[in-house]
Amino acid sequence: MSVQTLNPPAPSAAPARSRGAAVELRNVSHWYGNVVAVNDVSFSLGPGITGLLGPNGAGKSTLLHMLAGFLAPSAGEVLVDGRPAWKNPEMYRSLGLVPEREAVYPYLTAYEFALMNARLHRLPDPEAAAERAIDIVDLRAAMHRKIGGYSKGMRQRAKIAGALVHEPRIVLLDEPFNGMDPAQRMQMMELLRGLAEQGKTILISTHILEELHHLANNVLVVVAGRLAASGHFREIRRLMTDRPHTFTLRSSDDRRLAAALMANASVQGVELGAQEITVRTAERVGFAQYLPRAAREAGITLYEVRPTDESLESVFSYLVKR
Repeated sequence: MSVQTLNPPAPSAAPARSRGAAVELRNVSHWYGNVVAVNDVSFSLGPGITGLLGPNGAGKSTLLHMLAGFLAPSAGEVLVDGRPAWKNPEMYRSLGLVPEREAVYPYLTAYEFALMNARLHRLPDPEAAAERAIDIVDLRAAMHRKIGGYSKGMRQRAKIAGALVHEPRIVLLDEPFNGMDPAQRMQMMELLRGLAEQGKTILISTHILEELHHLANNVLVVVAGRLAASGHFREIRRLMTDRPHTFTLRSSDDRRLAAALMANASVQGVELGAQEITVRTAERVGFAQYLPRAAREAGITLYEVRPTDESLESVFSYLVKR
């Protein structure tokens, strides 16, 4: 998936269909009466993990519901495996959905829930498929307990087992980390990485940015129903030409280094702290090339060079506020 500009031009002709895309939206809009929830959104997804980000009310749930075939687009096309998602029950053979809402029956055990899903998919050996899904989410020790007695994190894993029982190639997850403790989150991240390495297409809608920072190889940022940016968050950060890049430096002589850096035209500001220097620059690459040369010419040893606003959280905050 290519990185879009932060202010993309309005589309003219419809774009060519992406080859090999498991999921594709082409100029998709959806409105509820007079309220526009999704406005002219286009993107395509292939194998790997993509994060779907946006503030509350941005249109994330509407996008997921259209991808899952629950909502028809008011305009444009929503395609799964090259076919419209709306009124296409065959696509569920290759798609698994983990909704945010509680979609499990409290009177069933986790094994019974997975088995029910396996039978609905008419798998040749539903019992074996159900056990395999239970093992994937590490619920074997509790698989014969009623889901109503599970913690929220365990219920999340039961939902994921039901979604993965037929080994779908496309997995949609809405807030999958809700209710999970740190150990469960780490285990789920490893599971999702393993699925991505198998060539599956995974779309995760979440507000927990820390997980996506280490998990997603691409992000889609939706603001007010529009796609504000897409691509790897570090590539998106480089497109933010109106926002200086910030670095934290530690060296053998911070005061002399700060004076040397102020002489460079790419440096917009230097703040000398008790144990470090904070530098703001509009030219990330130019500054990265100049810094070691300036230190070497001044006879200064660099101990640490750390970008401090290159995180997914800083990119997301910028896009939401602008």
